[in-house]
Amino acid sequence: MKIVILIIIVILSLIFLFLFLAMLTKRKYSVARDVVINKTKDSVFEYIKLLKNQDNFSVWASMDPNMKKEYRGTDGNVGFISAWDSENKNVGKGEQEILKVIDGERVDYEIRFIKPFESTSIASIITETINESQTKVTWKFSSGMKYPMNIMLLFINMEKMIGNDFDKGLQRLRSILE
Repeated sequence: MKIVILIIIVILSLIFLFLFLAMLTKRKYSVARDVVINKTKDSVFEYIKLLKNQDNFSVWASMDPNMKKEYRGTDGNVGFISAWDSENKNVGKGEQEILKVIDGERVDYEIRFIKPFESTSIASIITETINESQTKVTWKFSSGMKYPMNIMLLFINMEKMIGNDFDKGLQRLRSILE
């Protein structure tokens, strides 16, 4: 009987420790990467404002050539939705919707993941003039995890994981536009 009580105490202590650590762990994270492209800001913005063009440079879009895609609305405008559905667990199912367009400056969109897990994130692609023939493009992503699942942020480096994919995507974007 003492062993059973000891096991129960150990299990309850571990659960308490897990929940306590989750309370102390951040719930939100952001990732941003940028690249300089040897093109005018207007020409770069005209390309990046179209969500369909992400299929050409996004690492995630290239992971599954057989993924189903659906588009609703007018690309480059608020309300346009780009949806995907893939059997590849690294791609999953979801959609992104343009929330705001500041012409020549930035596009903000909401990403709604459905599979393999549900979550909502905010992303932006921002253009800045470096000089007449160079543009800085910044790709940003912000999200979070609900308590107590946020404890996973102690073990997963989202900055590195998402940042590496952003870096690859931005390099692809540069080679497409230059």
